[in-house]
Amino acid sequence: MTPDTAAARRTLADRLEADGALTSPALRAAVEAVPREPFLRPGVFVPAGRRWRPVTERGADPAEWVELAHCNRSLVTQLNGQLAADQVSAPVRGFPTASTTAPAATVRMIDALGAEDGHTVLEIGAGAGYSTALLHHLVGERNVTTAEGDPEVTHDRVIATHAVRRIPHAWVRRTRPGGAILATVGTWPEGAGLARVTVHADGTADGRIIGRSALPPVRPDRPAPPVGNLTAWAAAAEPKRLAHASPTLLNEPTPALLTQLSFPDAKFTVSIGEDLESIYCLSTPGSVAEVADDTYGWTVHQSGPVALWDEVERVLTAWQEAGRPDLTAVRLRITDRATHYWVDGHPALRWDHATV
Repeated sequence: MTPDTAAARRTLADRLEADGALTSPALRAAVEAVPREPFLRPGVFVPAGRRWRPVTERGADPAEWVELAHCNRSLVTQLNGQLAADQVSAPVRGFPTASTTAPAATVRMIDALGAEDGHTVLEIGAGAGYSTALLHHLVGERNVTTAEGDPEVTHDRVIATHAVRRIPHAWVRRTRPGGAILATVGTWPEGAGLARVTVHADGTADGRIIGRSALPPVRPDRPAPPVGNLTAWAAAAEPKRLAHASPTLLNEPTPALLTQLSFPDAKFTVSIGEDLESIYCLSTPGSVAEVADDTYGWTVHQSGPVALWDEVERVLTAWQEAGRPDLTAVRLRITDRATHYWVDGHPALRWDHATV
């Protein structure tokens, strides 16, 4: 027998409202009306030491399943790019490659989207489907399209339910003049900002980062050593030097996002070495930089045609000299040729990304 989760939904709505994530009465009504547990099927993985314990609807204690379904946190739904919770019966090792979005992040995005009853909404990536169900309740089922591919169809609102490296101009073309696009820009662990842009009749869009975001990319990067032969990489690398800026700054949202704007296609990982030292690794095709915490302090080891960490230090220094502005200071403008990002009054904090 399926348990009645109405009370759990009300409790979740209360929690989201108390945290400031839920402000719209219409959206609260959607949270209270839409069950979340169907969107966790076939199951999830929860941490169990260094392993992941599978929890499925059929195998779990009903109370645990309801609690998981209505908790305010992201839940892992896939390991290693293929393993689902219903495929194993005991804790396993693995790397998370898919997850649900925490309810607070979902409702914050929908609230910021400003969608109203009767609006047409294009949702890029439905994920588990919970956000789609909330949008259906909010604006009407017939008014929500997920990943619409028809270039002749436009929408009042576009929302992306996963992080992207940049907002494609194709999304701008799918949106009516005066409409809005809401998307998480940035795929690094801490460097993600929620961008809201307004579309204009000339095919451009502009706006700003309105706050932090916690949405994952479609597939997160796996921690990995530099590409190629490690011995050859070490031999070709520049001599080690002390870092002029601590890489721990990249654990903060604003410097992580600003640095990522310099390398939108770079892979960034943080790992633990054999001697339990922290290792920050940044890599692009042909270039790599490692910054490790050793007995001399943070040391830089980099190679390739681009001195990646030199640019990281330039951005971090420019951000500090600008007075450490919050990520909400970042503006952006999208055209059919490029996406431009900048912080007003600080020419050193400007980036131009050609449309791909």
